[in-house]
Amino acid sequence: MTFEADFPPGPELTRAFLIAAARFPGKTALVCGDERVSYAELLPRVAGLARALQDSGLQRGDRVLLMLDNGIEFAVAMHALLLLGAVIVPVSPLTKTDKLRYLLIDTDAVALVAHATLAPAWQAALPRAPALRSVWVVGQADTDDARCRAWPGAAAAALPDLAIDGRELAAIIYTSGTTGQPKGVMLSHDNMRAAWRSVQAYLHLREDDVIGLALPMTFSYGLYHVIMGLGLGATIVIERSVAFPVKLLQRFAAERVTVFPGVPTLFASLLGQDLAAYDLGALRIATNAAAALPIAHLQRLRQAWPQMRFFAMYGLTECKRASYLAPEDIDARPASVGRGMPFQRHWLVDEDGRDVTVGGVGQLVVAGPHVMQGYWRRPGESAEKLRPAPDGTPALYTGDIFRSDADGYLYFVSRSDDIIKSRGEKVSPVEVEHAICGLPGVIDAAVVGVPDELLGEAVQAYVRIATGVQLTERDVIRHCLATLESFMAPKRVVFVEELPVTDSGKVQRSGLRNLHPPTNS
Repeated sequence: MTFEADFPPGPELTRAFLIAAARFPGKTALVCGDERVSYAELLPRVAGLARALQDSGLQRGDRVLLMLDNGIEFAVAMHALLLLGAVIVPVSPLTKTDKLRYLLIDTDAVALVAHATLAPAWQAALPRAPALRSVWVVGQADTDDARCRAWPGAAAAALPDLAIDGRELAAIIYTSGTTGQPKGVMLSHDNMRAAWRSVQAYLHLREDDVIGLALPMTFSYGLYHVIMGLGLGATIVIERSVAFPVKLLQRFAAERVTVFPGVPTLFASLLGQDLAAYDLGALRIATNAAAALPIAHLQRLRQAWPQMRFFAMYGLTECKRASYLAPEDIDARPASVGRGMPFQRHWLVDEDGRDVTVGGVGQLVVAGPHVMQGYWRRPGESAEKLRPAPDGTPALYTGDIFRSDADGYLYFVSRSDDIIKSRGEKVSPVEVEHAICGLPGVIDAAVVGVPDELLGEAVQAYVRIATGVQLTERDVIRHCLATLESFMAPKRVVFVEELPVTDSGKVQRSGLRNLHPPTNS
């Protein structure tokens, strides 16, 4: 399938899925656990839920929360809702009651789709959600709430055939909320199709691909792989949990996975295993996003899977993806995230909003058809994040600081509010983390600034090491002094068993200080 030639007309995200299902009815679409579902079997499941939702009074533009574990039901619900012109609101299955209640109220959601196993979180949120009319439950839930309805079975009903305008909302995806209250990123059908088109222009996913999906399907990175995979006629192998890396590697080897999207925390867990013991010879593409992958980890992955083409990527929910580094550039620029996405414009600005010349440091600004519509019901914050580009179109001010080299390649420095100011110097946490991860025996590391009477802020590192490895605070500091400028070396090192992460797999810097209260010296 040649993407540009065969990409279906019209704005609907589901159009490609319907065409793929017609082309490959007998092909396996989804694999999860012991269940395998063909495209021909998937369509009636989508039709059954779509008909039930219509009969319940669901209207075009209604918001519906999807609180589901990784599984086939997520793909069914997503396409049923998009076919009806509803707006999907993916919610992490780890979400607690208070946050779920906030999301229900903030979106005025009329329906919730949820697994029965997650009932302890969602049941307590129902009384405070006045707009909610129905809860579609996968599995048996012990509840007497009249709004709860059983998950419908497959149906031979005709699929909805609505003419969807590309400017209509397709999804509201809430940011992970590492600081403050989460914000709902509004994405239209056109936004999401444009993002898919840009990603496809460099990844070149194929209909014969087998995508190993261990990322949460409620996370933007995972969600898009469901859309892209089913839209191309590929097979998606869904992993419910990454708690057992051995099982994941065994499954991916058995299913002959060809595409593996990951995040640094996931790759770090796999590197704790003997990768040579698992035959991933079919793997042709691996991608990394959410945070920068330490160079030492990347080198080990490439040694284990030499046939693999690795794409380092940078993105954010507000525009899906902003840059990628092609595999052929990795050896020359292993710390870079590339030069920008196809079909977009980007530039750097200083603190006063002035353009930064090539080779400088500044905030990344992105413009293109994949940029969000704004934040749900937050006009002030939308106006701050989206400002007119020189040609008058909206430009996204990412809040992330990058430097560029003489050839225009981008290097992530930090989020603007994560920069550590120590001894009057600016320290990038990412640079220190990568240095620490180059120390043998280190699995992962995270760095923050903590108050210090002498330095203003001191660099404090949280380090996770492999079982049986003996490292001291002095070992880590000495290694950093040998590889970094002296002001960047951590003053304190705390060894931890786990690092706190957000639902999307990013290290949650705001939660680090709770692991070991900092002390002034």
